[in-house]
Amino acid sequence: MNNSQVGDELLLTRLSKGDKLAFDQLYQQYSHPLYLNLLKLTKSEAIAEELLQEIFVRIWNKKDTLDIHTGLGNYLFKISQNLVYDFFRKAKQDKQLRSQIIAVAAEEYTHIEENLLSKENRTLLHRAISTLPPVRQQVFKLCKLEGKSYDEVAEELGIGVSTVNDHIVKATKHIKRYFPIILLIISTLNN
Repeated sequence: MNNSQVGDELLLTRLSKGDKLAFDQLYQQYSHPLYLNLLKLTKSEAIAEELLQEIFVRIWNKKDTLDIHTGLGNYLFKISQNLVYDFFRKAKQDKQLRSQIIAVAAEEYTHIEENLLSKENRTLLHRAISTLPPVRQQVFKLCKLEGKSYDEVAEELGIGVSTVNDHIVKATKHIKRYFPIILLIISTLNN
């Protein structure tokens, strides 16, 4: 037996006697890796947190009868995997829950998609912007990169809103013409 197994057995023995410090130690040791695994499986922070709590509630409620032969970490990860399966089985039956999962998945997909705009693409965009005339460059940066409204930019630069619009239209056409890959990046920026 290695030190980790001995430590886990001691922890389980203390836990079976209702030792709250042992439970806290168990939580501190395993909650983060379990949470990351749950998050990977469910793609939802809220669901992962809920299932994580369920794992530790079950452990505490069964502390007197725990009989673990596979190692504590393996046992906890198996519980987490079973809870995820149960959750998705329940979601298959429950239309409202299924709708929530789909909404969360769509939101997570959007978040992942946004992260795909890597530094490399940002660098290309900045190179394309640098080829614009100075005022057009400034208008584009203020509107598209800083998210300011056309009205705010017009006031800040002392030009008309229609002039701001004209700069944005021309800047976008220029960037699209010379840097077609930037189309995706521009379409994701604030209007």
